[in-house]
Amino acid sequence: MPLQGLRRRLAVAVLGCALTLAPVARAAVRPPRLDYTMTTLPNGLNVVFLEDHSTPIVHLQIWYHVGSKNERPGRTGFAHFFEHMMFKGSRNVEPEGHPSYISSVGGQSNAYTNEDATVFWETVPSQYLPLVLWLEADRMASLRIEEKAFKNEREVVKEERRMRIENQPYGRLQELISDQAFTVHPYKHPVIGSMHDLDAASVDDVREFWQTYYVPNNATAVLVGDFDSTEALALVTQYLGRVPKSDKPVPRDIPKEPPQTREKRVTLNDEWPLPAVVVAHHITYDGHPDSYPLHIASKILSDGQSSRIYRKLVYEKRLALAAFGGGNIIEDPNLFFAVAIVQPGHTTEETASALIGELDRLRDEPVSAAELQQAKNQFARDYILMRETNQNKAEMLGHAVVIHNDIKTADGEFDIFQHITAADVQRVAKTYFTPENRLVLTILPKSAGKGSAR
Repeated sequence: MPLQGLRRRLAVAVLGCALTLAPVARAAVRPPRLDYTMTTLPNGLNVVFLEDHSTPIVHLQIWYHVGSKNERPGRTGFAHFFEHMMFKGSRNVEPEGHPSYISSVGGQSNAYTNEDATVFWETVPSQYLPLVLWLEADRMASLRIEEKAFKNEREVVKEERRMRIENQPYGRLQELISDQAFTVHPYKHPVIGSMHDLDAASVDDVREFWQTYYVPNNATAVLVGDFDSTEALALVTQYLGRVPKSDKPVPRDIPKEPPQTREKRVTLNDEWPLPAVVVAHHITYDGHPDSYPLHIASKILSDGQSSRIYRKLVYEKRLALAAFGGGNIIEDPNLFFAVAIVQPGHTTEETASALIGELDRLRDEPVSAAELQQAKNQFARDYILMRETNQNKAEMLGHAVVIHNDIKTADGEFDIFQHITAADVQRVAKTYFTPENRLVLTILPKSAGKGSAR
């Protein structure tokens, strides 16, 4: 997630200098542990409380453990579609009334969807905690799913897809990578879904999806801010605790992607200004022991303009106008991928070879102590800055509960990262960056000659 604002940039610079100058003092910069409590209500709702009385505000997140990977073929985009539908009214709230209530008391609200979860959040003055709990309970229990609102919002989502993906240079890049890398796992399709599937969806399909996944026994509420935990638990029980649990288990029958056994090379054409080359490898899931060295490898290879891939392809060899990538380490096994936008005058073949060369170098040679320490410093910077606000803290706790199924990882991962060795990084590179586990994807402009930039 990008860091914005002068205050954060200054904090990054100061922290980076402190860590670089004093690498032996890593423990001194470790943030305090989060003093949370957690309980599960009789209806199955997980609830996490973290008191912070520094400012008179509260932040609430409702995590539904449903994302695009829970969609079946032919019905993609439903999780993201529900991010929109959850603002279209419930039994006691008119369409768009939910954000109107929040803004009327000086608060903020929004939502997001990814492959694994859908999250709704509000930040309000602390005296309005009962209001946001009532609003979330009302739409969890009695969401309106009407034909007219469904059709209108479907057009909104289709326009969002046009604006964010289809009309953007390289907007379909992630979509093309996933489609070529996966055969059966639903990570194959994009979170926003396809135009065809959105057109094919019916209001009955949408109602069934809501009844299956938007239930308290598939949800986690995270509350951070200025409240008393005992009083807050009584309020959460009063509002969200009354929502009936589903009488059916939430389905988790996600197809497992079979191992790739041979290198795959694909050339495609798209309406892009310049050719792009992608080298991707299948990797493990978030929370697996190998995922932590892979995070470090990702920083060494592709975090910023001082990273190996950017430095080699853009600065030194001048093969690429831009180079980026990283490990997409999420709930199920996903991909590490590196992308280069080919510099005019160079071929896609030599650019692909350079990308492969950087991945092979990480596999064949141990990283230096300085590179390893820099990556750890970058992680420490991100980790500390991502605990600055109530919303940041709620995000870390919700991710630990929903994706890791272990709230202790919200604190425990810092020490894991700080103890990773160069041998750990080389071991995971040898495990995953193998030729038989490699996808080389070349995307050419439709009007370009094969294999070279114009």
